[in-house]
Amino acid sequence: MVTDWQSVSEKIPHACLPEQFEKQAALRPDAIAVVYENQELSYAELNERANRLARMMISEGVGPEQFVALALPRSLEMAVGLLAVLKAGAAYLPLDPDYPADRIAFMLKDAQPAFIMTNTKAANHIPPVENVPKIVLDDPELAEKLNTYPAGNPKNKDRTQPLSPLNTAYVIYTSGSTGVPKGVMIPHQNVTRLFAATEHWFRFSSGDIWTMFHSYAFDFSVWEIWGPLLHGGRLVIVPHHVSRSPEAFLRLLVKEGVTVLNQTPSAFYQFMQAEREQPDLGQALSLRYVIFGGEALELSRLEDWYNRHPENRPQLINMYGITETTVHVSYIELDRSMAALRANSLIGCGIPDLGVYVLDERLQPVRRVLPESCMYQERG
Repeated sequence: MVTDWQSVSEKIPHACLPEQFEKQAALRPDAIAVVYENQELSYAELNERANRLARMMISEGVGPEQFVALALPRSLEMAVGLLAVLKAGAAYLPLDPDYPADRIAFMLKDAQPAFIMTNTKAANHIPPVENVPKIVLDDPELAEKLNTYPAGNPKNKDRTQPLSPLNTAYVIYTSGSTGVPKGVMIPHQNVTRLFAATEHWFRFSSGDIWTMFHSYAFDFSVWEIWGPLLHGGRLVIVPHHVSRSPEAFLRLLVKEGVTVLNQTPSAFYQFMQAEREQPDLGQALSLRYVIFGGEALELSRLEDWYNRHPENRPQLINMYGITETTVHVSYIELDRSMAALRANSLIGCGIPDLGVYVLDERLQPVRRVLPESCMYQERG
């Protein structure tokens, strides 16, 4: 075993995502919580809109250990809907409207959600499902109905049953080793502990501005969404067309003063090229951290970045993880000397509350840390 994780895990308090968000909304109600293009919502506005929607779902019988499918484009409504599902006590199932219809149909049949939350445009991409009603967020009649519900935070006495940190917060479907999509259910506690266990490294705060660059159906988005919302920071939802244009994305980072950027290495290589071609914009970046995840990192390709930027402004971090272990399981701070090594991707040390085991091809512990297999274990 590489790390003594149990003693650390026992010290991390259990918490639910809505209650942690609500603490931030109470502390800084007028601060901007989420931005999409030229629209924005304060913490108070996001909280109240999500509360009304959550209360409506509760009145329809939605509660803990049920799923509500989200089929929404990147938008403020996506943030409202996602938060509302969790406040109702249910778990969200993110469906990217751009997914093939047969994949969406499989996930809906497998998860059997209580509702599908969507808008008029996205609803056209959702295959018909028997006995699963839709909540269409841009329906004028729905807006009138929501105004009849209180704007206060739902409490456990309001829900169909109490919400526990061990209740499922979301289910994300991976490709699965057999090629058949596999739903991975993650509880609230796994997300809140991820930030608690890494707090000593990052010291995220209300002054941080994050982007949601990735699809909310990719678990990297969990880190991107809750990083700001659990710390009183600001979430900038990146429009889909901007996420496909490295130059446009660079301009967005500068305009919004983004401080925490999360990228797959392949996306960052393209971003580096755009930044190299626009040196004035590159020097105007406000980044504190660039955090890699999702795929192997080619360290040698970072040399070009280090030729134009200090080692620690921003600090480049490589994190490794899988959906089953909640986004990240390891951490390493990178520097110029590591890039010069031209080594394979380095994954560093395990997050302190996770057990990290190095195994051989027979899944037996090895005495020396070799590039074989790793197994990760969480408490519970």
